[in-house]
Amino acid sequence: MFKATAIHWHTGKITFLTLLFFLNLMSGQAQTTWGGEIPWKNLMDGLQLAELETPEKSVVGDSKISILKVDAQKFDFEFLTASEHGNLPRTAPDWAQEFDQNIIVNAGMYRYNKTQSNKGYMKNYNHLNNPAKNNYYNALLAMHPKDPKKPPFEIIDTYQKDWEKIKNQYHSVCQGMRMINDKGEGMAFTKRPDQSCSMILAATDAESNLYFIFTRSPYTHINMISLLKALPINIRTTVYLEGGPETSFYVNTGDTIIAKYGSYVSNTCDNDDNDHFRKMPNVIAIRKKK
Repeated sequence: MFKATAIHWHTGKITFLTLLFFLNLMSGQAQTTWGGEIPWKNLMDGLQLAELETPEKSVVGDSKISILKVDAQKFDFEFLTASEHGNLPRTAPDWAQEFDQNIIVNAGMYRYNKTQSNKGYMKNYNHLNNPAKNNYYNALLAMHPKDPKKPPFEIIDTYQKDWEKIKNQYHSVCQGMRMINDKGEGMAFTKRPDQSCSMILAATDAESNLYFIFTRSPYTHINMISLLKALPINIRTTVYLEGGPETSFYVNTGDTIIAKYGSYVSNTCDNDDNDHFRKMPNVIAIRKKK
């Protein structure tokens, strides 16, 4: 049953905007049209940013998404985890400063256990953050390939593929929750279709470009899938990395700093009040090659 908190009742009445959002949630169909080409802004060689106002308004915030486009050949990638570095989670700026990184984003949802391990299988060379495969997660963030001819970072749709073979082709991998498959088809998300939240995603397109996508304004997974599929970039395998206040998007090029964090999760944290980065145990760290 749909819960009232998911459509934000704080004013005591339903606005037209909220009603429109509610209808989109229930139908799962987004009549989405983006205007023109994406206005990329160069941050540094191999790194571009676009800030877009979405054609579907959220119930909270500015209804914008930030898209970071990364040329994987011009950057080094690694997983940084608290379990490998003193069991100390850190904020995105702290991870970046301590380990001399240009970009920090979440490396997936995590368990509230002693080591705060990833909810999916995660390894970094000989370090196992989580040795157990999550059968619900059908995407793999893969870096440090054993074959030097492979790209330095890939997002792989692992559905109906040889899991053992794929994960053993890379020194560092992390499972993630797939939102869009390698054919550009969106997942159903029938478990909690009405849940909306701030979120950060990793994605590729048909030309194997790499993207990190952030929104503070909350959307359901179904709505976000529709929004991404309507972008003029031929979106393909897409992974949900994190949602709510823990959502972190940090870029520091030396002369430009972009610092964004999430807030809203319907039914549990239905507000836009978060004003700081939260500490994260597992992150994707990206640094410009020297």
